Amino acid sequence: MFAEDPKARADVKAGTLYATWGLADWIYYGQVAADKSIAFYFRRDRDIAAAGDVLISPVMSRIGVNRDSVGRALRSGAWKKLGRYPLRDGLDSVRPTVQWPVGTLDVTVWIGPVRSRLTRVEDPAIQNMEIIASWDAVYHVPIRLAVDYAPDEATRTVANAWSVGGPIWRERRVKEEFARRSDKPWHQLPADWVPTGS
Repeated sequence: MFAEDPKARADVKAGTLYATWGLADWIYYGQVAADKSIAFYFRRDRDIAAAGDVLISPVMSRIGVNRDSVGRALRSGAWKKLGRYPLRDGLDSVRPTVQWPVGTLDVTVWIGPVRSRLTRVEDPAIQNMEIIASWDAVYHVPIRLAVDYAPDEATRTVANAWSVGGPIWRERRVKEEFARRSDKPWHQLPADWVPTGS
C-alpha cells in the first residue's frame, strides 16, 4: 500500500492521474477523463512508473468510480495521486454507457445524460460498452483491474473473478454462469436469450 494521507480528497478534474494498489501487489494507473469516468491503462508495475511511460500505454477500461470511495482510497493508501496531465485522444469525449434493467433483454444506450437509442443486449454494436455502474475504488476496482488485465490469471487466483462484470459481453457471460451454477428461478435465462458462445 501507499502511505496513508488522512487529509486527502478525491480530485476528479480531467487529467488527474492516480496509481492504484491492486491484487498481488500490482500497481495500476487510472486517469480522470473529461466525463469524470476513469480510464485505466493496460499496464501494471511493482513500483510506480514515470507518468510519461504510463500515459503512452493503451487504455484498458474506462469505468465510473464512486467519488467518495476515491477519497477513502487516497486516505487509506490504496490510491495515490500522481498529478494532472494532458488527456490522450478519446478521453476528452463522453463515453457511451448501457442501462440494462433487471428482468429484460432490452437496453438503453446513453451518451452522458442523453438517451441515444434502445436496443437489445445481444446487439454487436454495444458489446464493449460499459454497464452503468459506480465501482468502489477500494473494494471493487482492484479485482476489476485484475480481470481486465489478465483474466486467466485472475480466474486462477481469485475465487469470484468469474462474477466480475463491466462491459456488456462480460455481463452476459456472468449471467450465463449464474444460470449454470444455480437452480434459483431468478438466475435462469429467458427463452429468447442469445448465448455468448463462450
